[in-house]
Amino acid sequence: MNNKDVKIVEVGPRDGLQNEKSLVSLEVKTNFIIKLIDAGIKSLEVTSFVRADKIPQMSDATQLYPLIKNYAKDKGLELPCLVPNMVGLKSALSLNVDHIALFSATSNTFNRKNINASVDESFMRLQEVVDYIKKNNSSIKMRGYVSTVFGCPYEGLVEMDQTLRVIEKMRDLGVDEISLGDTIGVANPIQVKNLIKQLKKNFDLSKIAMHFHDTEAMALANIYTSYNEGIRVFDSSAAGLGGCPYAKGATGNVATDDVVNLFEKMKVNTGIDQEKLHVASKYILENLGKAGGSKFYHAYEGRKK
Repeated sequence: MNNKDVKIVEVGPRDGLQNEKSLVSLEVKTNFIIKLIDAGIKSLEVTSFVRADKIPQMSDATQLYPLIKNYAKDKGLELPCLVPNMVGLKSALSLNVDHIALFSATSNTFNRKNINASVDESFMRLQEVVDYIKKNNSSIKMRGYVSTVFGCPYEGLVEMDQTLRVIEKMRDLGVDEISLGDTIGVANPIQVKNLIKQLKKNFDLSKIAMHFHDTEAMALANIYTSYNEGIRVFDSSAAGLGGCPYAKGATGNVATDDVVNLFEKMKVNTGIDQEKLHVASKYILENLGKAGGSKFYHAYEGRKK
C-alpha cells in the first residue's frame, strides 16, 4: 500500500448485523461475506465470540467462521473476530482464529452498560486475554477498538485527556491496530483534526483506524479530514448497516459504498470494485427488508433503472 492508498475494514457482518432484531440466517451471512470478499474487501470483521443470550445474532460464530476461513484461504485477507474475554478467546482459538479484536471505551458509564465493567476493569480483562495470547499463540494479530472517542450517550463530551489515556492503554496492550470509534456519530471535523494532531505526537498513525457513524451526516467530512491528517485505515459497513443499542437516535456506521465513492472521486485507491460492492449491499438489504442509509447506494441503484 503506497502512502496515498487506504485500507477499508468492512464491519457490516459483525458490527452492522449484531443489532438487527430478526436473526439473519447462516446462509445469508455467508453469502453476504463472500460477495464482499469478491468485491475486493481485504479486511473484514466476520463475527464475535460472545454469549448467545446477550447477542443472539452472533450465536452462529462457530459455524460461520470456518466457512469464511475456508473460502478466504490463500487470499491474504484479514478476518478479525471480536472476543470480549477469555471465554470468547478460547472459543475463537478452538477454530484457529488468527486475528482477534478487543474493545473498551473512554466512558465508564458506557462500558458498564455495555460490558458491566469500568474502563480500568475492562483493561484488566483485556490484559488477561493478551497475556494468554502472547504465551500460547504469539502469531495471532490483535485489533483494539476504543468506543465513545468523541462523545458518550450518558456522559456527553469526552475530554481529550481521557480519550488519549484510553488510547494509550490500548496501545500498551500491544495491539497491531487501534480503531477509534465515534460510536454515536457526534464528531465534527475540528474535533477530529485536533485529536489526530495530538496523536501524531506519541502514536504511529499507520496503526490508527477511524470508525465513524453517520448519525448527523458528518462521517464523510470526518473521514476526509482524517485522511488529510494522515490516517489511512477506515472502518465502514456495507449499506450503512449498524447502530448503537445504548444510544438513542444513533444510526448506522458510515456506509462502505459512500466511503469507497469518496475515495474514488479523490483518485485514492481502495482496491474495492464499486459495482460488486453494490451487489453485496443490495443482497443484504433485500434480505433484511431495509432501504439502507447509503446516499451513493441509492444514487447508483437509481441510475441503473
